[in-house]
Amino acid sequence: MLTDWPLDRLREYRPDREEPADFDAFWSATLDEARALRTPPVFAPYDAGLATVDVVDVTFSGFGGHPIKAWLLLPRHLEGPLPCVVEYIGYGGGRGLPHERLTWSAAGYAHLVMDTRGQGSNGGFSGDTPDPDPDGPPQTPGFMTRGVTDPRRYYYRRVFTDAVLAVEAAREHPRVDPGRIAVTGGSQGGGITIAVAGLADGVAAALPDVPFLCHYRRATEITDEMPYAEISRYCKTHRDQVDQVFDTLRYFDGVNFAARASAPALFSVALMDAICPPSTVFAAYNHYAGDKSIEVWRYNGHEGGAGFQTAAQIRYLAKLFDGGVIPG
Repeated sequence: MLTDWPLDRLREYRPDREEPADFDAFWSATLDEARALRTPPVFAPYDAGLATVDVVDVTFSGFGGHPIKAWLLLPRHLEGPLPCVVEYIGYGGGRGLPHERLTWSAAGYAHLVMDTRGQGSNGGFSGDTPDPDPDGPPQTPGFMTRGVTDPRRYYYRRVFTDAVLAVEAAREHPRVDPGRIAVTGGSQGGGITIAVAGLADGVAAALPDVPFLCHYRRATEITDEMPYAEISRYCKTHRDQVDQVFDTLRYFDGVNFAARASAPALFSVALMDAICPPSTVFAAYNHYAGDKSIEVWRYNGHEGGAGFQTAAQIRYLAKLFDGGVIPG
């Protein structure tokens, strides 16, 4: 059944943005600090046993200069420089294995898959990147409340910084066209995509799929599903910290990043999604400042359009980038 408002109301939902006065200064300083510690990315050939794709094991500098892992998959039959899709992973997952990530290289793109620090041990795609946070305060199990009482310590400050620097790392590979980089991801990866679209320079397209990490306050008030429920449970226990929690989350809300994004974007939303409620997605979509469209999956939950959405994304990028394959 529908988990939120009717579609006509969702299309008009544009809530006031709860944005700290120093939002831009906070993120500018964060990225400057990370870039000051940055070292050149390492691109190491990796034998994945694949006949049509060259695989590169990437290590690049993220937040704090921490080493972040990624895969770069390059279609063997095409010469560079190629348009590149940088992908961010859903909650709990990691970069996995190269043969699990073949769609974009098969469509003719360079494809960088960023590992998510500290994740990748939740029974799905495996991860290889630790999150060296030496002094973590108490938190609800999961990642949503790790450091949530201080924006400088919050987990997603590190992740969003990693994600911006992943785009910069991709630009340094000789087979990647630095002017044709798209960012994409589903759920958590969709929320990271919106953040990068609002923070990174020169992103050519954004493809947020059923995005998470948007409009936190409303999400915690209308769904009991994880991972948003991690925040609710934290606030249930730490009754005296509720205002402090949501003051921190204002720095990491996809609604605020969307208002700063200029790249063309293809969103998706599922009207029966209880994990990322449709109104939270539309809150970000309706504030998105760039040219945009949205695929609406009326009878789907958090799986959204799945392969149908991927096909729509391939068609969308093919219209923007030379070298993409347009399905018949």
